[in-house]
Amino acid sequence: MGLALPEAGRYFARSLKQSLRLMVGLPDYDAYLTHMAATHPDRAPMSYEVFFRERLEARYGAGKGRCC
Repeated sequence: MGLALPEAGRYFARSLKQSLRLMVGLPDYDAYLTHMAATHPDRAPMSYEVFFRERLEARYGAGKGRCC
């Protein structure tokens, strides 16, 4: 069963937005909230600011000097 045209357009736009954000390394807070609600309903999710900081530290290392 296919999607209606407006639904397909919204799905495509959402997928494109997520793909572009991942390509440039921006974390997806909406996906994180969905994951937390589905798999950890008993835990409170991080705020956007804490989530973003944690993702940056995970990607670049907190206080670790790197070349390249």
